[in-house]
Amino acid sequence: MCYNFIHQSVLKHLRVNNQIRVPEVDVIDDQGNKLGIMPIFDALRLAHERDLDLVEVGAQMKPPIAKIMDYGKYIYRKEKQEKGAPKQRDQEMKTVRVGFKTGQHDLKFKSEQIDGFLKDGHPVRVELTLRGREKGLAHMGKEKLETFIKLLSEPYTLLNPIGRSPYGWTIVIKKDKNKK
Repeated sequence: MCYNFIHQSVLKHLRVNNQIRVPEVDVIDDQGNKLGIMPIFDALRLAHERDLDLVEVGAQMKPPIAKIMDYGKYIYRKEKQEKGAPKQRDQEMKTVRVGFKTGQHDLKFKSEQIDGFLKDGHPVRVELTLRGREKGLAHMGKEKLETFIKLLSEPYTLLNPIGRSPYGWTIVIKKDKNKK
């Protein structure tokens, strides 16, 4: 029962039956029981008697580990598992900039914008920019960023705490999965 087709997108190349070119293998049967180290021709005979395939699953081991299994079913399950797995979409980092002199209404608007990004599952970088003489008041800028973050209604966790950036202060947050 040798299957010559191998779906490269599904599996790395596994050697099956006569493709295994080592003198002996450590054999595991179809029930998961370890049968021990045996010559390759005995392992192939055992697999053939059970009308199954001998598949090399641990090629890097000394001696290699080979499992007696139905290779066609194995490939089918792997394909189905790959198709059924939820696709992870890329989480795009969103950036929201707030100025040192930004008014209260604008801060409220930007906090609602961040809440929307967090609901969609995007991580958000919040930057408070300091210009010119504002850089001398950096401690006040940090306090302003801390009070701005408190305006958020969506629960969040910190990915990066408030830190200094070349243009002011920055913080990175993401949606908190534990809180609702």
